[in-house]
Amino acid sequence: MNVRHAYRSILSSNQLKLNFPRFLHAGRPQLTSAGDGRNGPDVTSQGTRVFPRVKTVRALIQTDTSDHGADCHNVEDEHWLNAFPTPISTPMSVHDLYKARRKSWGINALGPSMVIEIEAEDGTTGVGIAIGGPPGCYIVENHLSRFIEGQDPRDVELMWDQMFRATLNYGRKGLPLHAISAVDLALWDLLGKLRNEPVYAMLGGKTKDRLPVYSTTARPDIAQKLGFVGAKVPCAYGPADGDAGFRKNVEIFKSWRKKVGPEFPLMLDCYMSLTVPYAINLAIALKPYGLKWIEEVLPPDDYEGYADVKRALASSGVLVTTAEHEYTRYGYRQLIRDKCADILQPDITWLGGITEARRVCAQAAAYDIPVIPHGSSIYSYHLQYAFRNCPIAEYINMSPKADKITPYFGGLFPDEPLPKDGFIDLPDRPGFGVTLNRETLERPYERSSDHSKMQADLNINRPIPERPVMPI
Repeated sequence: MNVRHAYRSILSSNQLKLNFPRFLHAGRPQLTSAGDGRNGPDVTSQGTRVFPRVKTVRALIQTDTSDHGADCHNVEDEHWLNAFPTPISTPMSVHDLYKARRKSWGINALGPSMVIEIEAEDGTTGVGIAIGGPPGCYIVENHLSRFIEGQDPRDVELMWDQMFRATLNYGRKGLPLHAISAVDLALWDLLGKLRNEPVYAMLGGKTKDRLPVYSTTARPDIAQKLGFVGAKVPCAYGPADGDAGFRKNVEIFKSWRKKVGPEFPLMLDCYMSLTVPYAINLAIALKPYGLKWIEEVLPPDDYEGYADVKRALASSGVLVTTAEHEYTRYGYRQLIRDKCADILQPDITWLGGITEARRVCAQAAAYDIPVIPHGSSIYSYHLQYAFRNCPIAEYINMSPKADKITPYFGGLFPDEPLPKDGFIDLPDRPGFGVTLNRETLERPYERSSDHSKMQADLNINRPIPERPVMPI
């Protein structure tokens, strides 16, 4: 009998007083049915389900460079997201050499998608992805894997805490959090498959029957025809383009308003490229044309600047949104405390995965702040279904001319759910409900099975406290 079949037979058995030595490791107390000894010899079995432990962690990258995968910026040259043919203002627009195209300054420099696959002892696998490329894979294989292999996959809080604390000296934001996010998402996917239920169900179930979707696009008129409930367009020009660029921004937005009519919501994405006075003046100038919100106008660490913009626009009816490039509950705590934004927009594949995102949603809910995640596709959809203060999803149109609906993650998940008629409906499948296309993946920093077993043994045989200590 193989391991998978053995687990299935355990789940279907009504016998509670059975020992399962093949799932246990020498030197640990053996308990019955649900116990594996990790919690000490005094734990009494209640006949709960036996879960396989994590066997190995694999960090993979795409070899197909034509597929953007997890990086929505890693597109072909003649793509609207690469500012073709219409300019897009970025933090690098102040430098003429890097002004014309976003890829010119390395917005996609980390390389191919980072795909994390976590395999349990019974052969079940979970998948999480993020921007990270080979550098991110190195972090996962050579650092983070030690906190995952050998663990009970249900212990997501323990594993997240260990990964975050262990990377404090070089992490807290950026690439290390991308790596933690991908690992965390793979754990949630694995756990959902082991439990045979969707991630949103494990988060508390659905808070809404259907989830409406708006589109980030270069063609809001097409988005409207496709049934989206609103559209967000990029800001074409920034402060370095002077008064002429400011007037062009107004004319572009005005022209879109004319095409979609007075009722269709329009938003503006400024991608960290403006200044406080420019952002305030632009929002006021666009107010007559129905600007619903102005997004990410400043660098993400300018908390004081965001608070200034929000205060200045408080009576205008224009909302201020940000946090696509913010990380962990600590960054969001400051955004909330300093009243920096009307709406928070975490990317679930960047800020710390589902484990940290659910904390951010709870933080925001205490202040009645909506959370509308950036991109993230399936990973944000499951979170949004489970939290009441996540009222609408974003779909970033990945087609070169923004004229058709295509998968956000490219060819990584052939069965990725897509918006239709303004909604995203999730299939009733376990985990995140998608299938990984493994055809173009490779493992740049492969470790031996003996290395995985060594790390697993350390976690399985870790010391158990014998005497209580007052921790406060």
